[in-house]
Amino acid sequence: MKPQTKKLFLLLILIHFSTSLVFGQRQMETLDRGIIAVKEKGHFYIGWRVLGTDPDNLFFNLYRKSGNNKAVRVNENQISGATNLIDTEAKEHESNTWFVKTVENGVEKEALGSFTIPAFSPDKDYLSIPLKEIAGYIPNDVSVGDLNGDGKYDLIVHMTGKGADNSFKGITDSPVFQAYTLEGQFLWEINLGKNIREGAHYTQFMVYDLDGDGIAEFVCKTADGTMDSAHNVVGDVSKDWRDTNPDSPTFGKIISGPEYLSVFDGKTGKLITTSEYIPARGNIGAWGGKGGNGKNDATGNRVDRFTACIAYLDGVHPSVVMCRGYYGRTVLAAWDYKDDKLTSRWVFDSQDGNNPFSGMGNHGLSVADVDNDGKDEIIFGAMCVDDDGKGMYTTGFRHGDALHVTDLDPETPGLEVFGVHEIEEGTKGPGVALFSAATGKVLFTASENEDVGRGVADNIDSSRIGAQMWWSGSSSLFDIKGNVIGLAPRSANFLIYWDGDSSRELLNSNYIDKYGVGRLFTANGASSNNGSKSTPALSADILGDWREELILRSTDNKELRIYSTTIPTAIKQYTLMHDPQYRLSIAWQNVGYNQPPHTSFYMGTGMKPAPKPNIKLVPFSRIATEKL
Repeated sequence: MKPQTKKLFLLLILIHFSTSLVFGQRQMETLDRGIIAVKEKGHFYIGWRVLGTDPDNLFFNLYRKSGNNKAVRVNENQISGATNLIDTEAKEHESNTWFVKTVENGVEKEALGSFTIPAFSPDKDYLSIPLKEIAGYIPNDVSVGDLNGDGKYDLIVHMTGKGADNSFKGITDSPVFQAYTLEGQFLWEINLGKNIREGAHYTQFMVYDLDGDGIAEFVCKTADGTMDSAHNVVGDVSKDWRDTNPDSPTFGKIISGPEYLSVFDGKTGKLITTSEYIPARGNIGAWGGKGGNGKNDATGNRVDRFTACIAYLDGVHPSVVMCRGYYGRTVLAAWDYKDDKLTSRWVFDSQDGNNPFSGMGNHGLSVADVDNDGKDEIIFGAMCVDDDGKGMYTTGFRHGDALHVTDLDPETPGLEVFGVHEIEEGTKGPGVALFSAATGKVLFTASENEDVGRGVADNIDSSRIGAQMWWSGSSSLFDIKGNVIGLAPRSANFLIYWDGDSSRELLNSNYIDKYGVGRLFTANGASSNNGSKSTPALSADILGDWREELILRSTDNKELRIYSTTIPTAIKQYTLMHDPQYRLSIAWQNVGYNQPPHTSFYMGTGMKPAPKPNIKLVPFSRIATEKL
């Protein structure tokens, strides 16, 4: 090969590798600074957001305006570190408002959309969102999205009446969804109607800005009689497809009639478009497969178990993925939404029990870029579906109840998956498994041939680097290599970032514990959801700095309560909502058996600075972007 030809050949190779590693920027919502002020004894705790797109040399100044007085700067020196501050000079009985200004290269600018949630009153340690009550209904799962394009998250509440697990007969109430601003303003209400059954495995909903216009959409399965906020009806309102025969094995279930997928305007709650649901139920006795609980049934159980998620399947734009079945046949249908239309992207179908992906789905799922190609995969229990809708791998361990996907072991490249599995009806295998998210290579198993219902993995021991694992049926806490290192926490339900370090705290019911320390916080007068699973309405980083807020319903079901930490931290971290994997986990948190969100990078003791997210913020739809 001639020298000139060799140089050209090497140059082409370098260009190929450099361009193959340059991914498109993911479309992501623009947020304001999310300032929050919480009144404590003798002072106020103030916290605000760092954005994922902020330059490293961006500093902040915090200002307080009291009554009609001129605003004064609270901090003495420009704030270059963690974005929280204790204001000891503010008077408790004055009307105080805080705002921040950014400082870059010595130039101070107003931070776009800066506002403060009104400081909590002395007798409340939470922000109250009064609810529009519906007789016989209580608030359950919550999701968030910017519904009006002002850079603040709004709340979408699943109001639940009488519900039923798919394995049980019975008439249920119609699922209802309501939307509220953080200031407590009621926005809209959507009633899915009598032809959509209420239940944790049935009624899945997604909230996300799918088309990049700065307004989040609301997406869910609909049927004849679904009514939007303006009383527009999907299909034929006169139809009743429920089995109303009390003696029937499918009493109360809906095993015939049309099924739809609908998109609603997040700002108004009005119906935008509707398509036929994929897949159709078809033969309800053909949704079984291999493994425990994999047999077929004719009672509408396996056919009507649903999950859903949002994923960046092209690496740039979010798609909605609606899923049906997991005990046996499992179908994932990806949709793109643009110009007010839904378009089918691909359909994954595990088909029958002869397919290796049959029976591998979970009661929930996760979304992550497991192969580091800039595009998302769907980790669905014991299997993984690639961004193109083709099966990547399966461990063969069958379905389970709990799933955690993140960088659990910082010493090992890539992400790991930790989950538990139901071993029943004569099946064999591990009840607990840890495996590589990229390849499915099994790294650790435990509880052989035991049916394990719950399990958690994350860094909860702030004295150790890497995640810890624990699960029901075992009293031991394991490190991520599988070594016993102590006693397991009493709870194995949820997690939350709450105190000042980067490890995670234990969220269970209405309280937060720190492993090895004890109780940090109790939300008196508030309740969790979903019985013994004790899950919050939502836990997510929606306000203040990078720590997570806790949203619970009041015990009288008249309001939602948003709790935020007041513990100072020295850690500067951009908002977790600008990490795409974490943001997507907030979208799927309400699905099936709710699971805590996780980041795309190792977060915990000994963590390195979080990598900058490869995102492009969509413009505000209402606020002038030149104020950024």
